[in-house]
Formats: sequence, C-alpha cells, structure tokens
Amino acid sequence: MSLPHAILTALLEKPSSGLELTRRFDKSIGYFWSATHQQIYRELGRLEQAGHIRALPSPVPVRGRRKEYEVLPAGRAELGDWVARSEDPKPMRSALLLRMRAAAMVGAPGLRAELERHLALHRGQLEEYRAIEDRDFPPERRRTEPDRLRHLVLRGGIDLERFWVEWLTGALAELDREE
Repeated sequence: MSLPHAILTALLEKPSSGLELTRRFDKSIGYFWSATHQQIYRELGRLEQAGHIRALPSPVPVRGRRKEYEVLPAGRAELGDWVARSEDPKPMRSALLLRMRAAAMVGAPGLRAELERHLALHRGQLEEYRAIEDRDFPPERRRTEPDRLRHLVLRGGIDLERFWVEWLTGALAELDREE
C-alpha cells in the first residue's frame, strides 16, 4: 500500500509529470522505496481515479504533452491518515543471506566473489549518500522540521550502508580465517 503514498509525498514536494516522477524516484525516494516506471504510471491512474490527484490544467492541448499532476485535498488527507497509522516492522528479506545459508548446505563456490561484489556496491552507495548529505543537508539547512525529517531518512540510509559495509567486511574476514 505504500507506493501510492510515496507518489503522493513526491507530488506534494513538487507537482510533476509521470516522467519527472520516475526520474525523481530513481534519484531520491527510490533509494528506500523502489518502483518501476510502469508501476508509477499505473498508480498515477489509480490515484487520479480515486480523486487523490489531478492533472494540472494545460494551456496547450494535452496530446503529445506530458500531464503534470498535483495532490488534491483528498490525497493530502489520505497521506495524513497513512502517516498517523501504526505499522509493525516487516521482516527483512535478503537473497544474499539466504544464499549464504544455502551455501552451508551445498557448498560455497563463488560466494566470496558475491560478498566482495556486495561490499563494493554498499561502499559505493554509502559514498553516494554521504555526498548527498554534504550537498543537501549541511548543518545550517537542518533548521526546519521537514529538513530534519528528510535528513533523518538519509541518515537511516547511511547507517544501513555502514552496517552492510561493516558486516560484509567481517564476513569476508571470517571466511579468510576458516580457509
């Protein structure tokens, strides 16, 4: 149920076309809630049909031009209701951890290379998040609650990447010890 709420959040931040939304998902919201372009366009239709968003009026005929959407009061109310709801954390799902468990049963050829690949990916993501923090969230830009909340989301991503870098580094060291 969270994709419509991710879209409502993005549209409240800035009215956008479907294409602009997909690009923004690739660069921000997609770091913690991913969606394909198809899913975003399909959800835009549902949100419009539910009366949560509308296409902004266009001075030029819409045919051949991108529709830009904005959130309507019903969409803002839905998002507010969703934010206020309780929700238990979801169990973590990790194909990598499952592969490691399976490797304990059937052997681990290629596991080291996969762990090293994941380590490189997490290090790269951590560097990217830190660059975003330096660029978008210097201490003087964290004065308002919305800025502090956005920064906390980013800090969560930074902390998760730091966890994975540390854990993968330790896992590789443990494999070295056993060999």
